[in-house]
Parts: sequence; C-alpha cells; structure tokens
Amino acid sequence: MGRHTKDSVEVGRAERIAAASERATALGTAPPPGVAYAREGVPPPLAPHAGARHEHRWLVLGVIALAQLMVVLDATIVNIALPSAQRDLGFTDGNRQWIVTAYALAFGSLLLLGGRIADLVGRKVVFLTGLVGFAVASAIGGAAPNFEVLVTARALQGVFGALLAPAALSLLTTTFTDPKERAKAFGIYGAVAGTGGAVGLLLGGVLTEYLDWRWCLYVNLIFAALAFLGALRLLHPGAPQDRPKLDIPGTILVSAGLFCIVYGFSNAETHAWSSVQTWGFLAVGGVLIAAFAGWQTRAKHPLLPLRVVLDRDRGASYLAMFISGAGMFGVFLFLTYYLQQILRYSPVKTGLAFLPMVFAMIVSSVIAQNKLVPRLGAKPIVPLGMGLGAAGLAWMTALDATSGYVGHVLPPLLVMGVGMGLIFAPAMSMATAGVAAHDAGVASAMVNTSQQVGGSIGTALLNTLATSAATNYLVGRQPTPAARVQAQLHSYSTAYWWSAAFFALGLVVSVTLYRKGPPRPAVGPSEGAVHM
Repeated sequence: MGRHTKDSVEVGRAERIAAASERATALGTAPPPGVAYAREGVPPPLAPHAGARHEHRWLVLGVIALAQLMVVLDATIVNIALPSAQRDLGFTDGNRQWIVTAYALAFGSLLLLGGRIADLVGRKVVFLTGLVGFAVASAIGGAAPNFEVLVTARALQGVFGALLAPAALSLLTTTFTDPKERAKAFGIYGAVAGTGGAVGLLLGGVLTEYLDWRWCLYVNLIFAALAFLGALRLLHPGAPQDRPKLDIPGTILVSAGLFCIVYGFSNAETHAWSSVQTWGFLAVGGVLIAAFAGWQTRAKHPLLPLRVVLDRDRGASYLAMFISGAGMFGVFLFLTYYLQQILRYSPVKTGLAFLPMVFAMIVSSVIAQNKLVPRLGAKPIVPLGMGLGAAGLAWMTALDATSGYVGHVLPPLLVMGVGMGLIFAPAMSMATAGVAAHDAGVASAMVNTSQQVGGSIGTALLNTLATSAATNYLVGRQPTPAARVQAQLHSYSTAYWWSAAFFALGLVVSVTLYRKGPPRPAVGPSEGAVHM
C-alpha cells in the first residue's frame, strides 16, 4: 500500500511539472523554479502542442510586426527629411550625419542589454516601455527647436528602440510554438523587417513633400499608440520566474565595444581612415569586444551565453544578417541617390520606385519560410538569396544617365527583392529556434545587433569607397557638369560592386556553416530550452 501511494505521488508530481512547463511555454516565460527537467529527474515533455498556443497569436503578430516596422523604417524615413530639417534648423553639412549616427550609436550599442533586460524584467513590460519611450522621443524630435534637441531625441529613440526590437522578436519566438505556424509568422515578420527601410523611404517622401519633415517623427506616435493598445490587451503579463542575473561587467564591455565600433565606422564617412577618430575607436572597440568574449567564458551569469551563438545554424544566421545588412545599403542608399540626383525623381516617386522590390521581398519571404525551408532547410535557401543579391547589385552597375525605370532599374530591383526575402525570414527564424526561454531576449537582440552593426559598417565603407571613386574619376578631367555626372555614376557603380562582393561573401559563409537538410524537429526542452 505504501509503495503504491509513493508511486502515485511521483506520477502526480511528474504530471504537475509537465503541466507547469506547458503553461509557462504558452505564456512565453521560462519554466518556474523546480521545473528543471534534468534536476528533477522527470523526462521532458514533447514539443508544445495546440493547447499551449496563445489564443490571439495572429493578432499578437500584427502588434509585433507594427512595432518592428516602426523601428526599422525609422532608420531611413529621417534620411528623406534631412534636407528639409537642415534648412529649417540651420545646421551644417558636417553636423548632418549626427541625425543618423546618434540613433545608430544608441541602438547598436545597447541592443544586447535591451535583450537581456527583456529576459530579466518580462517581455510585455519591456515591450510597452520601449513603445512609450520611442513615442515620447519621437514627439521631442518632431518639436525640436534646434539641432541639439533633435540629436538628443534621435539618441533617445535609439535607446528605447534597443529595448523594443529584441522584446518584439523574443515575443514572436515564444508566442508561436507550432512549427508550421511559426514558419508563417517568421515569414511575415522577416518581410516586415526586410522591407521596413524601403517603406521608410516611401513614407518619408510622402510626409516630407505633402506635410512637413517633422511628421517623419510624429508619425511614430500613431504606430506606437496602435501597438501599445494591442499589446496591453493581447500580451500575457508577468515576469519570467527563472530569471538570469545581469552580467554587469559583460554589459559594460559589450556596450562600450559596440559604441566604439559603430562610432569609428561612422567617423570614416567624414574623417580619413588614417585619422585616430576612425582607427582609434575601431581598435578600442575590437579590444573591448575581444575582452567581452573572453569574459563570457568565465562569467557566472553571462550576458550572451556562448550556447546561444555557437550553434552552427544560429551562428550562420547572425553572420547572414550582418553581411546582408552591410550589403543592402548599396540598394537603399545609393539607388536613392541615383534616382533623385541622376534621374531627378521626387521623394515620393523615389519611394514608389522601391515598391516592386518590397512586394517581391514579401512574396519570396513567405514562400521561403512556409514551403522551402521546412523541406530543404536553410542551407540552399539563404545562399540562393545571397547569390541573387549579388547578381542584382552587379546588374545595377550598368545603370547610366539614360537608363529608364521599367527596362533598367526595375529588373535588378525585383531580383534583389526576391534575394532579400530568401535571406531575412529563414535567418531570423533559425537565429531564434530552439533557444532557451530565459535566453530568448538576448538571442533576439543578436539578430538586430548583427543587422544594425552590419548596416553601420556597410554605410561607412560604401560611402568612403564611393567618395574616393568619384574623386579619382575627376583627376585629370575638366570638372564640367557632364564629367561630374559621370563621376557620380562611377561612384554608385563602385558601391554596387562592393555590395555585390558582400553578398558573394555571404553566399560562401552560409553554404559553409548551415547544416544540411530540414530543420531538426523539436523533441523537448533541453537546458530549459523552448524548441519551436
């Protein structure tokens, strides 16, 4: 009788532990203390089933996608507004870059900290805080009476964006637990993340041309209000119960290191590479990042656990986001210059010119994530996207002063759109698949960090190379208007070639690192992981 009672207690205990784990997965939190399978000696349950799904998960996806769109498009929407803002506030060409750099510095250097805060405090709280802070910073920037206030507001946008972006992606990771639904969700999310820059160009053009440059900042209040109301109603409350502790030394090292790297590459646009303002900050940033990596191997509670980045598929995805982030600025930045300065497109017409690329990116992103990756895995899909990106950019090098949109600009744009769609959704999904629930925030932050730092490096390198190419072209030539136009075209072509080289490198990296075959099926939590 005693033995039978003891067995019954053990069975009941195991059932309670499994039930608690499933509830935690449904809520997007880590299993509560005492529900660590290996320590309790209870076999882990199978992957989450239909009963563990969020009841309003598709509405949650809409809220998350809206917030992500706001963060991504803000990187480009202000670019369109810069000339008008400069005339209005009277700042110099030399100071103009700080409107973009202030945002990039704060956002890029604080992303990992923002992701860890989401793991510590709770994703809903951090998501809502990020939305409110981003909206307030946007309102300050829109009402800015001078250059200093505008730069401060842009830096604040970066700070709250660093909270918002990783919280959004980790919410997506923990909300969609069914593999098929997760594929669809990441296909949509990847399309939003990939097209946000182009949407920013279009929206910025419309707002600047028909309203005022300040509305490029005020419009964030509308996005934030809609996302806030949706998140308040739909997201599950509560902080993770199995919360990691904050790695303060690691936080200081990586934040300072990323700041120095982004700042150093930003300085390369206005200083020579031989300037201490450029190489000095890059060197210090490299040393700090190396020190951070070494510390993570010894820290008791590492900010970025090595288990997050050393998985082959996850590491390949981070590198894919980094390289494509660097390369795609060859489209958004220099093709924008080409359309406006050479073909004399208005800001609105320039934005509309990118719409076919956006559509192609959305379609290929959804198809890749729903149909191709589940059958073939990421190994053939992401490299194919890299190859198409390289081909599209190489095609753009043929653009000249007499090129037309339909016959010359549109075809490579469509090729680029398909390629980017094949990269973004699979890479984002693989970068967060199978990660531990208490690491979901920092793993999601790594996705955004990779893309943001890659974009900063790409912008600096391509601008420097393009400027040097234009200068060298004019050596020994009369600086006539025709020669200046040809120098511009030569600089754009140089940027396209280098961007194509970035994507070619991405092809080699992704082919080498990604595992063969379809994604591995989830067989249950491991080390507290939530496999999705």
